[in-house]
Amino acid sequence: MKQANIAAQLYTLRDYLKTPEDIESTLRRVKAIGYDAVQVSGMGPIDPEKLKQLADEIGLTICATHISYDRLTKDLPAVIREHQLWNCKYVGLGAMPPEYRSDEAGYVRLASEFSAIGAELAKHGLQFVYHNHKFEYTKFGERTGMDVLLEESASPDFGFELDMYWVQAGGANPVEWVNKVKGRMQVIHLKDMEIVEDQQVFAEVGRGNLNWSAIIEACRSTGVEWYVVEQDQCRRDPFESLTISYNYLKQLI
Repeated sequence: MKQANIAAQLYTLRDYLKTPEDIESTLRRVKAIGYDAVQVSGMGPIDPEKLKQLADEIGLTICATHISYDRLTKDLPAVIREHQLWNCKYVGLGAMPPEYRSDEAGYVRLASEFSAIGAELAKHGLQFVYHNHKFEYTKFGERTGMDVLLEESASPDFGFELDMYWVQAGGANPVEWVNKVKGRMQVIHLKDMEIVEDQQVFAEVGRGNLNWSAIIEACRSTGVEWYVVEQDQCRRDPFESLTISYNYLKQLI
């Protein structure tokens, strides 16, 4: 992991990304924390060319995105053009639509459909990545939903963007899963899990109970390129949360 490869997932700051003016101000604050890269998600309307201009002017790489299911299935040529404009290789699906989640057949169907989408993206130098939550660790017989996605999808066209908090919340081992997707994951999501009043809560990296030294070592050994800090909910100012996580990760470089 290099300092330049620590990125901020903009979904963390979604309340500060409503207008183009908000977006510019927020990107400047992210850069001031020390981040050199961002993942685009949770952002209000902005012209793709304007976003590219702002990122270049401020000095931020757009390393990955989360794109809606509808756009990936119905508007793929435009998605491809935007990512090429941004010099952004990694095209992410942030969550599986609910209609796929109820049985193993749904996971098989998503693995097949997005392997085909991933193959089309690959023709243009792009990589599809799937971001998990905990529901993918539901068991269907002997396999979890994540097992199904891994085994039934086409490698390397169907890539992964594991979220360490959600792997842990699903009852799985984060380090084990980093190793399971070796060769198929170049982007990872980092957030910690803390126990507060007997409840699991989102926490800044290093403030919870995940084994970060082991996780980062597994990422290094499996070729992870981008280390993306995300916090779905913050119990303090989200810019402060991103700062805490960034400063902790710098110690692990």
